[in-house]
Amino acid sequence: MGMSSRAAPRICVLKGGLSAEREVSLSSGHECAKALRVAGYEVIELDARGDVVQRLVEIAPDIVFNALHGRFGEDGCIQGILEWLRLPYTHSGVLSSALAMDKERAKAAFRVAGLPVVPSLIAPKDAAMARHLMPPPYVVKPNNEGSSVGVYLVAEGANTPPHLGPEMPDEVMVEAFAPGRELTTTVVGDRALTVTDIVTDGWYDYDAKYTPGGSRHILPAEIPDPIRDACLDLALQAHRVLGCRGVTRTDFRWDEARGREGLIILELNTQPGMTPTSLVPEQAMACGISFADLCRWIVEDASCDR
Repeated sequence: MGMSSRAAPRICVLKGGLSAEREVSLSSGHECAKALRVAGYEVIELDARGDVVQRLVEIAPDIVFNALHGRFGEDGCIQGILEWLRLPYTHSGVLSSALAMDKERAKAAFRVAGLPVVPSLIAPKDAAMARHLMPPPYVVKPNNEGSSVGVYLVAEGANTPPHLGPEMPDEVMVEAFAPGRELTTTVVGDRALTVTDIVTDGWYDYDAKYTPGGSRHILPAEIPDPIRDACLDLALQAHRVLGCRGVTRTDFRWDEARGREGLIILELNTQPGMTPTSLVPEQAMACGISFADLCRWIVEDASCDR
């Protein structure tokens, strides 16, 4: 970036925060801050706590880089604060962030737009433990938490509903189990990048909490061209349906036995992980975009009224 006599913009990287995904966010924020310093920006890192408004006013940044994950950081809350303070910020705005974080409402928007999703419903935690709310196999997961909170798989033929742990909220999403491969696609602005196949060991714990073993990223995914093209197209459509901005990542399930019909959208993430080995930077790198260039693009895309 050609630096003129004008000082480099001051960037405040928001990280940490109050959600279950605090640790991931600290890591994302640290890595993005490092890359932005290399790109020539003045960078201040801020662990977003209860005094976040006061601290932002003191720092008076030109741009806020949002590296928060989970509640408060990707559900429209911090976006509303930044709009109120008139601080240009990165990633999606208030409405699209809130919509994407509420999995069931996001899916309602996808359904209306004709995008493929599996049947699901919202229910009180007690009801989900009292009886099967849909025929197994199905999964039970929080409706508006990030990835670090439990997912329970109720296997085909299970006699009893799941026993949900104390980490699960009072309201849960019950969703038909979508078999198959886990694929993901990054959207940067108006461009879908590529497709990664996430190969996980240890999904099928009978009636148990989903705790993945290791996972490997196959990039680009070894899938037929029509499926790859469909992922790119659907990720871009999902991004637009929810009115997202900046960078998003859409996760899919693909049941090979059913061909194109077997491809469904699981969810869209408006604040995807941003360490160099995370899925999004990995896809960018595969498309010739370095981590520093990706971070710079995100900063240059920042604005208010998103």
